[in-house]
Amino acid sequence: MAVVKARSSDIDLLARLLRAEGEGEGEQGMLDIGNVGINRIRANCSDFIGIRTIPQMIYQPHAFEAVQHGYFYQRAREQEKRLARRSVDGERFWPAKFSLWYFKPPGDCPQTWYNQPFVGKYKNHCFYQPTGETCENVYNTY
Repeated sequence: MAVVKARSSDIDLLARLLRAEGEGEGEQGMLDIGNVGINRIRANCSDFIGIRTIPQMIYQPHAFEAVQHGYFYQRAREQEKRLARRSVDGERFWPAKFSLWYFKPPGDCPQTWYNQPFVGKYKNHCFYQPTGETCENVYNTY
């Protein structure tokens, strides 16, 4: 059962984001990126107040570098659509389970990123989740 509303065009859009942002991290890495995106839609806090749809989340200014590159605009593949559906259906994985941010640093993961605590790393991406004081909502979304 979907935890956010998603039409087939939304699944395609999310699938393109998963591939463009995380293809090099494999299926698990793409699912982690999906977790972060779905968390942003559901949490309604911090930088993501008012973000309610997959297109709003993906096209939020400065949210994802991938939307600036041509690879993002290629047609979604079935493999990534399947992963996007799993994300929309609420499957969650550590370290992205409650994360609202991730990035791929050139070296080690900093212990904070934009004042948010580091929670874990998957391959090359570092994940950051808010504290309960910063965004209690993210812990109550499922």
